[in-house]
Amino acid sequence: MQIVQHDARFASADQISPADLAEIAAAGFRSVICNRPDGEGGPTQPASAEIREAAQQLGLQFAYLPVTPGKIGPAEVAQFAQLLADLPAPVLAYCRTGNRATNLWQFAQASAAAQPVAEPVAPAVTATPACDWTTNGGDQAWDVVVIGGGLAGITVTSSLLRRQPGLKIAIVEPNDHHDYQPAWTLVGGGAYDVKKTRRPMASVMPRGVTWIRAAAERVEPHANLVRLANGESVAYRQLIVAPGLRLAWERIAGLQETLGKNNVTSNYRYDLAPYTWELVQRMQGGTALFTQPGMPIKCAGAPQKAMYLACDHWLKRGLLSKIKVEFDLAGAALFGVATFVPPLMEYVKRYDARLEFNSNLVAIDGPARKATFEVKDADGNVTRVEKRFDMIHVVPPQVPPDFIRDSELADAAGWCEVDHATLQHPRWPNVFSLGDVCSAPNAKTGAAARKQAVIVAENLLAARASQPLRYRYDGYGSCPLTVEKGKVVLAEFGYGGKLLPTFPLDPTRPRRLMWFLKASVLPRFYWSGILKGREWFTGATHE
Repeated sequence: MQIVQHDARFASADQISPADLAEIAAAGFRSVICNRPDGEGGPTQPASAEIREAAQQLGLQFAYLPVTPGKIGPAEVAQFAQLLADLPAPVLAYCRTGNRATNLWQFAQASAAAQPVAEPVAPAVTATPACDWTTNGGDQAWDVVVIGGGLAGITVTSSLLRRQPGLKIAIVEPNDHHDYQPAWTLVGGGAYDVKKTRRPMASVMPRGVTWIRAAAERVEPHANLVRLANGESVAYRQLIVAPGLRLAWERIAGLQETLGKNNVTSNYRYDLAPYTWELVQRMQGGTALFTQPGMPIKCAGAPQKAMYLACDHWLKRGLLSKIKVEFDLAGAALFGVATFVPPLMEYVKRYDARLEFNSNLVAIDGPARKATFEVKDADGNVTRVEKRFDMIHVVPPQVPPDFIRDSELADAAGWCEVDHATLQHPRWPNVFSLGDVCSAPNAKTGAAARKQAVIVAENLLAARASQPLRYRYDGYGSCPLTVEKGKVVLAEFGYGGKLLPTFPLDPTRPRRLMWFLKASVLPRFYWSGILKGREWFTGATHE
């Protein structure tokens, strides 16, 4: 049982049992409402009559108002509002997940305030599904719907609410947790605790928004609607598209079956980054392969950072001479900004790592310890090469989410199309996008999303006021390249590879200061600053 307190008089919960009622009574609740139809969950679901009997024995009032998912209408809202008026408070309402109970309470609050029933009201963070009757048009739409509860979605929402606190905003996000992904490379290098990278999604949701805990399945910009995977829909006046990208593990044959075992790992997943460090520590000799797929990928430096941290560990323990290290890149360059290639090459030489360009991983046989690459020669001819490994770190191909790729929002490559400066959609002016999913040709990094959040917040509010979009994004991205444990090359750059350093220092030099920034300062600032809409050093410019 998980109770969510919404105000002093009302809380919601997932399915309760008769045994839970003693705890509910002890917590001070005086009434219980069941919003789950009997038999919905099969024979294991406690019947409402059982809950009623146990509640009455403890002196609790009980009411049964069953609601079918996706079929909450004004009649159900009115009945729920009447129960809240009649029953002694505090009241606890429950259903399978707590979402229907929360939804009923929200709309009852809205009705009591003489607002249209379909206008969502969010006094704090609430988790709720959308309703089928929340359709497009007039006052029934949200001011802003944000697709995605990652860095981009949370940060831009916080930025909007700092500028205009009264906005009615809903965030569509199916996951129950939020990850600080930039630290996973450090986890794979034995320099960070993976548990510190994950927090409950509810804890990072900005106060005043409604969290719609469902997956977006389709966007219909012509109708100002987001269709959800549960069959429900959400209407918007303005839309922010920030669901990130999709890790396409399935595009490497045999990979999904062997991940996390057979010495096959990846820092691109929460549960696998610790396995990377386990393999690095276990490695005493043999062949270690590190791969990088074709661009774009999130944090383009992460594939080689995994290699550098592993090699640094082996070098310091006198094992590197016994290990053949190879970095297979699908592209033709070590890093996309030429300025940073020379200092990186110094470390490639230090670690005696072999670089194999135009070499793309396409299949893997974990039990046999064999990886298959498609290798392209200077004439464009492709041949397949099989390589044996004792350890392999794999970075999966990365693609737009299917519901964006197949929508009217997509560009030719499937990303959410935007003007590269304003981040507004060129065909749907009430749509903006940021983060990994947007089509702007910047590096897909968290630092980029943080800068983009300011641009989108300012320009979206300008669009709402029918004002010119004055803020411009310069393509800023940042990649802290951890070349050894204790030193980082901080690569900061914008469109066209233009260097955009934050600090007045030589950006190509590996520094302990930048390691401290990467490993200590940024994680703390992420949770307590970035996600809260703190915009220090964002450098947003406008005309």
